[in-house]
Amino acid sequence: MGEIIEFTVNGLKRRIEVEPNELLINVIRGKLGLTGTKYGCGIGECGSCTVLIDGEPALSCLTLAIEVDGREIVTIEGIAENELNHIQEAFLDQGAVQCGFCTPGMIIMAKYLLNKKRNPTEKEIKEHIKGNLCRCTGYINIIKAIKEAAEKMQNSNVKAISKEL
Repeated sequence: MGEIIEFTVNGLKRRIEVEPNELLINVIRGKLGLTGTKYGCGIGECGSCTVLIDGEPALSCLTLAIEVDGREIVTIEGIAENELNHIQEAFLDQGAVQCGFCTPGMIIMAKYLLNKKRNPTEKEIKEHIKGNLCRCTGYINIIKAIKEAAEKMQNSNVKAISKEL
């Protein structure tokens, strides 16, 4: 018999029954239908299943669903609201999306980094995405995309401040 947990996913409160050994990736994809989070390796090596739990990156293939009771989860579907955000736009602009399998985890890690640091160095970007494996891009365009997203975010903040004045 399962246990009822309550948590927030992409801003929506959820109440769901989970088994004690059920993984968060299976709840996200199977029970909630949020298939943007990818199941890659299943052993925490590829980063495709990365989500934010209370603002911190976590591998949903290694996280028991029962552990997220009372917590807030953000998946790739929760990154944008009605339109693409700066990170997603930059990934498209820079050709950082090829097969797309690593992209959700990369974007989640980019969001985490840019929430912490508005203007990261290339070294900091590499450090933050080192747990996300990509077989297609060679990482160059991904790094360019994260830099572009940081610039777009800075420019939009400047515009927002000048509108307030």
